[in-house]
Amino acid sequence: MKARHIPNIISVLRIGLVAPVALALWERRYPDALYWFAAAAASDGLDGFLARRCGWTSRLGSHLDPIADKLLLLSAYAVFGWQGLLPADLVYAVFVRDGVIVAGATLYWRLRGPFDAHPLLLSKVNTALQILLVAAVMYSQGIKPVAAPMLNFLVVCTFVTTALSGLLYVLLWSERYRRESRAGRN
Repeated sequence: MKARHIPNIISVLRIGLVAPVALALWERRYPDALYWFAAAAASDGLDGFLARRCGWTSRLGSHLDPIADKLLLLSAYAVFGWQGLLPADLVYAVFVRDGVIVAGATLYWRLRGPFDAHPLLLSKVNTALQILLVAAVMYSQGIKPVAAPMLNFLVVCTFVTTALSGLLYVLLWSERYRRESRAGRN
């Protein structure tokens, strides 16, 4: 093993944390889930830091990192939706947004070829809100109740940024596709 593979190994280990987090949530062991979730968040920060600081970036890592993040978040949203801890509309929006992004990226790649997709600032804000909401629900259920207005505010902000970032991706990628298609005909 070479040192430059460490960020990818950390991402794979984070994927391995999805099952313990989801199981702890399913069994309503929220403090345990919060512990594993915090470990996953720390590993996300560490692999990103190492990749940037040491130049240990790779194409594999550029896929593993967001896959690990999405699996962790989607499993938490699914369980919380099932348990009635998050509104079904929000859970649906989170899954639809991610499905649209994956389907759109796949379609774009099939029609136009490889491309560099950089996350939008709004998407980064949305991811931060999704993480914060999951952590707040775990904390509220397992350690100390979080005030309902605060949780409701997080739910609304997460829903709005989920919907807007998904729509923005569709609009931007559609425009990019149209522009590249026109340029290819000339």
